[in-house]
Amino acid sequence: MGNLFCSQYAIHRRFDLKGSTFGRTTDKPEEEIEPTTTLKDLDLNYIFRLRKSWFQEFCRQVDKDCDFLEQERIMDYSMLVGLHFRGVSASSEAGTPARGSGAHTPTGTFDDGAPRLSGVDVDRIVVDPSRWIQLGINMPARAELTTRKSCDTPQLVGEPTGETYEIIIFFGIIDILQDYDISKKLEHAYKSFQYDATTISAVDPRLYSRRFRDFIFRVFLEDPS
Repeated sequence: MGNLFCSQYAIHRRFDLKGSTFGRTTDKPEEEIEPTTTLKDLDLNYIFRLRKSWFQEFCRQVDKDCDFLEQERIMDYSMLVGLHFRGVSASSEAGTPARGSGAHTPTGTFDDGAPRLSGVDVDRIVVDPSRWIQLGINMPARAELTTRKSCDTPQLVGEPTGETYEIIIFFGIIDILQDYDISKKLEHAYKSFQYDATTISAVDPRLYSRRFRDFIFRVFLEDPS
């Protein structure tokens, strides 16, 4: 239950992801989005690529966690994700607009003085093999920018653009104490009269687990490179 973002790396973007769409956007104008702002599902404009061994471990762990939470009748949990964009200087502002679908993309000033997408060639940060890295903590990865199509039904995961950033990623499942009690059942019944029941957060733990996993496994992918 410790601070997931307690690290020597600055967190430039943070997301709270559930896999639902109703109310899952940050009600803030673009200029007010800061590194401390917790963005939501419909603000997410990246997919995250993990190298093969970490991706396989990630999938196993998410399945184990979701199976346990479903068994315990827990729902409404989320995946908290923090991104450190490698190559962004500590003094630069992480707020250059490059948002394909709802959140700024921090670019900042890189070591050669030119604002640009980060990459292995321009990244001056060396990952020390002896530095403490574990699943979800201090993990080197790549974030690929996505963009959503304009349509009546919100698109939960955007289309990859091919533009990638070298990142250090932090993630973990949080808010794991909400069981599917009478208040959540009433919330589900009330909102289902007004909205598509599959888009709201308060659903049966079995449906919640399936929907959460389906979404997370579309956002986190194996890095083919």
